[in-house]
Amino acid sequence: MAANGGTKAIVAALTANLTIAVLKFVAYALTLSSSMLAEAIHSVADSSNQILLLVGGKRAKKAASPEHPFGYGRERYIYAFIVSIVLFSVGGLFALYEAWGKLQDPHPIEGDFWWVPIAVLVGAIIAEGFSLRTAIIESNHVRGKQGWVKFIRTAKQPELPVILLEDFGALVGLVFALFGVSLTLITGDGIWDALGTAMIGLLLVAIAAVLAVETKSLLLGESANKDDVAKIRAALEDGGCSIIHLKTLHLGPEELLVAAKISIDKSDSGQDIARGIDDAEKRIRDAVPIARVIYLEPDVQRVNNTSTP
Repeated sequence: MAANGGTKAIVAALTANLTIAVLKFVAYALTLSSSMLAEAIHSVADSSNQILLLVGGKRAKKAASPEHPFGYGRERYIYAFIVSIVLFSVGGLFALYEAWGKLQDPHPIEGDFWWVPIAVLVGAIIAEGFSLRTAIIESNHVRGKQGWVKFIRTAKQPELPVILLEDFGALVGLVFALFGVSLTLITGDGIWDALGTAMIGLLLVAIAAVLAVETKSLLLGESANKDDVAKIRAALEDGGCSIIHLKTLHLGPEELLVAAKISIDKSDSGQDIARGIDDAEKRIRDAVPIARVIYLEPDVQRVNNTSTP
């Protein structure tokens, strides 16, 4: 569900951004508005990012190999991290550069097509609104009762948080652009166009920083969420296992590694131990289906057991 929902949200955002990018470039060509140019580049950056997310999702499906025995699930994290870099460099820094140039030489929006950027921005706000709506609907399938901030910070599937932040940033950026263009048209002072462009640049840099921090954490390796860890513990203890220590690690958004050292009785035979481990693995997979790789190490429980993994 999460993977399919993420793909649907990506395709919706890509379709909207490609269409909007063309219209923004046309508006810039007719008016030479720096806000329109910054927004056009913003849409190009977003479109590139959505293509990267689709590529990452496809590459993550490759089968495990001898060189990568745990598979390629983390490809999705890598491409999400690249997205943050593209958004920062192509979107944010370009907008700030364009704003600086316009501040040095502000000029009003002239010509017979003054209405074009207003029409394009209003249409873009509507299109981005539909794209954000799709991302919200798909995110709600996996968000549960979490707040939006917590969902973005703890989600193991990178696509939905990335699209949510991109679409939200796109909407706010369009409002900034509309602010700059409208005041430039009203006052005839190009400084407002430059300020709108600068606001877009700062917004994109901030969003890129948030994405970089969150995807960096996923790349380093995150454990299962608290609910899944509790389910795994309960699955082990329900069979009479005493847990010495337990560790989990996401190999990908929908693939979890579980490693645990469990205590056994000194009198247990090898056959009893093997049967107990098989039963425990089944209970874990029943409780947490994404637990694909499970390693259980039997050990004799000792007082003040200090054994390490």
